[in-house]
Amino acid sequence: MLQIISWNILQGGGSRTLGIMQLLSQANFQIAILSEFRNNANGKRLLQLLDSNGFKHQLVSGAHADDNSVCIASKLPFQPIVYLEADTNFTHNIITAQFEAFNVMGLYLPHKKKHQLLPFITNLVSSTSTPYIIAGDYNTGHNFIDQKGDSFWYQSELKALEATGYLDAYRLLHGSLETYSWFSHQGNGFRYDHTYIHPDLKPIVKKCYYMH
Repeated sequence: MLQIISWNILQGGGSRTLGIMQLLSQANFQIAILSEFRNNANGKRLLQLLDSNGFKHQLVSGAHADDNSVCIASKLPFQPIVYLEADTNFTHNIITAQFEAFNVMGLYLPHKKKHQLLPFITNLVSSTSTPYIIAGDYNTGHNFIDQKGDSFWYQSELKALEATGYLDAYRLLHGSLETYSWFSHQGNGFRYDHTYIHPDLKPIVKKCYYMH
């Protein structure tokens, strides 16, 4: 069974790097998507640890050392794709691992900053028959559903992605069950992190859950 983990490691992982790697090595994941990856010394260390634990196929963009970007590490070979043209201000926030049967897109969408990344993704996936798994930190969701309030930006852009037929894997299996992937210091919950799938992949999705 193929298992994919999407994890926002928060500002590159820092002192938590060994703990992050410990979980990845103990669980039976074949593909890891790491949001808020950083191309700094700690990021290189994490890539080395991933390599030594079987994740020998890796893709990172050329983001600045202080910028939050995304990394895909896999135990299975893939062809790398980057999208420098996606948004001139955020050239390193979307990457794709191209496998034989489908593509896995990893993303980190900036929080409450103007960008064109979601429309770019929507146009990309709607112009091809290749099925995608699109996972990572979207930093948005549906107001009053994925949070109790209405502060999400880009809700309409997320709905445009769904209008192409792409499915929220968590909602597919769990319906309207309330869950959050991040909590503020005030204790407010937000479901920022999502996995969207092409409808052709629906029959093979057996589990989708948040590891708290």
